[in-house]
Amino acid sequence: MKIGIIGLPQSGKKKLFELLTSHRINEKDLASGKPLLGIAEIRDPRFDKLVDIYKPNKHVKAKINIEVLPKIEQDSVKKGSIFRDIADTDAMCHVVRKFKDESVYHVHGSVDPERDINEVNSELILNDLIFVEKRLENLEKNIRKTSDKDLEREKVLLLKFKESLDKEIPLRLLKVPDEDRKLIASYPLVTRKEMVVALNVSDDEINDASYVKKMQDRYKDQGIKIMQVSAKVEAEIAELATIEEKKEFMGALGIEEPAIDKLTRLCLEALDLMSFFTVGKDEVRQWTIRKGSLAPEAAGAIHSDLQRGFIRAEVIKYADMIEYQTEEKVKQVGKLDIKGKDYTVQDGDIMNIRFSV
Repeated sequence: MKIGIIGLPQSGKKKLFELLTSHRINEKDLASGKPLLGIAEIRDPRFDKLVDIYKPNKHVKAKINIEVLPKIEQDSVKKGSIFRDIADTDAMCHVVRKFKDESVYHVHGSVDPERDINEVNSELILNDLIFVEKRLENLEKNIRKTSDKDLEREKVLLLKFKESLDKEIPLRLLKVPDEDRKLIASYPLVTRKEMVVALNVSDDEINDASYVKKMQDRYKDQGIKIMQVSAKVEAEIAELATIEEKKEFMGALGIEEPAIDKLTRLCLEALDLMSFFTVGKDEVRQWTIRKGSLAPEAAGAIHSDLQRGFIRAEVIKYADMIEYQTEEKVKQVGKLDIKGKDYTVQDGDIMNIRFSV
């Protein structure tokens, strides 16, 4: 699973990529003109608290792939290369400039986040519309030659897509029946992907939520998740050597948690993934699975043998572990649940898998 970071020139997307992945972009990377791939750890305070409780010999955070794509500009839009890059990702993080700095140029000459979001959204919608219209033309020709029912079903679905795109409604808002998804599985439809918008704000705006709230209300009907982050402040936090120094610096700014940490979790959500945990003195580990996964599928995320030989799952809710602090106390108060193959795993579950192979 992979998140693609997109944005107009000078929006701060490369800096956010570096902060997310701890990969410093060098001249060779820039010269390649290709998407740059890195790995980001999911920064979840629940994981940190479990590590504090167990003090394990080893602890492993979940990870996702992050790819920063070439900047969106006339050349990449005209050639269509940016859309091919986006189509190769599973969700998008659109970095939008909100900060004002006269020493950093803006491609449009002024800072206007709503204009920039609308411009990129329009380009994405237009790309999908052109593809759908061309595909419909080819379908019409093929349908005349054959009575293939799958082609007829695909036509009906694509006509719905066209109607939506004509109204500038992204395809992520349309529910596609499971039996129809395979018909379009290989199609490079970029507006079917979930989108996160990261507003890159000035350091004096980090505690002002009024604008981001306005933007969340403005774009919620398009299925876009919006948060704000100051790449400048996040870079300053990352450069501090110790946890104590970071806490002191954030405290002075009135920050409870780095925004970059929240962004990793929002990206995880955009990928339709959630976390569960396995714990012990040897290891505390965070795992990711698709939302709605059953217990055997969660077992399979750990190892295929656990899914194949799944018997049951012992489940502790995260809140119960935090309240009682030890597994023994959780058991004593009757808060440890035994779940079977039909149990739908919940975000934050602490699981111990019983299996036999």
